[in-house]
Amino acid sequence: MQALFPLQELRSALEKAVKQARKRRFKQSVEMIVVLQDVDMKKPENRINIAAALPRPPPSKPSRVAVIATGDLALKAREAGADLVLDRDSLEKLASDKRGARKLAKSYDFFLAQPDLMVVVGRVLGRYLGPRGKMPQPVPPNVPIAPLIERLKRSIRLRSRDQPQVACVIGTEDQPIEHLLENAQAVLEEILKKFPPHNIRRIYFKLTMGEPVALMRRVAER
Repeated sequence: MQALFPLQELRSALEKAVKQARKRRFKQSVEMIVVLQDVDMKKPENRINIAAALPRPPPSKPSRVAVIATGDLALKAREAGADLVLDRDSLEKLASDKRGARKLAKSYDFFLAQPDLMVVVGRVLGRYLGPRGKMPQPVPPNVPIAPLIERLKRSIRLRSRDQPQVACVIGTEDQPIEHLLENAQAVLEEILKKFPPHNIRRIYFKLTMGEPVALMRRVAER
């Protein structure tokens, strides 16, 4: 990654994106766009939909995690700080509440589910979660749920669609540049697990209402 985007160049691009943006009446997010090349996005295997844990998540904007579970797993999810715990009865009621199901899908960033409820989840929420790339991650038996929730709360979703790029929010404008830099590196590392370096064309950094700052790939590795 150092050969592709030297650390100092990443830092300088982030600093420029933050400093050049006009101040607004709200706290702006810092966005990162990774542009790919020579990748056929029509092929399902080339699409990305992963949760990337940030080493320095923005304190004011943690991701929201919903857990669909019953019994002991539901209790442990509440104790672990899940933003919502939905039992089977509440889930079934959403089958006749399209507005509620749509709001649920929009309001939470990540979903975990008890394995034996996955079929019900698919039937009731599949049409709302699927297009958003938010289908629940099954919680394996005997796996502690607390670490899963903790990780997801500091994660962002990296998702590509029809265009050869991955856009995400890596923090907020009031975070130290070094924290934003760590998050940007973490995102790049996740993408490089999916694609070789020569598939990364350039990176953009920008604030919500700011102009993008481009960073071209330094070396074309093959």
